Amino acid sequence: MSVVQLLALLLALSVAVHIGCVSALIAWQGGAGVAKALLVGAGSAGTVCALYLTAVGAYR
Repeated sequence: MSVVQLLALLLALSVAVHIGCVSALIAWQGGAGVAKALLVGAGSAGTVCALYLTAVGAYR
């Protein structure tokens, strides 16, 4: 694994975690329970990570 690939993976994970946390907090503040907010956050984090890694894979 090259340095560029490692940095792309770390960037994807960082962005996914940040978006997942923000969406979970928004869902929780919007009235969802803690469990539902965590599911929303995990779903959005997984989606963002998959989209980012797909885009990186398609670029190469």
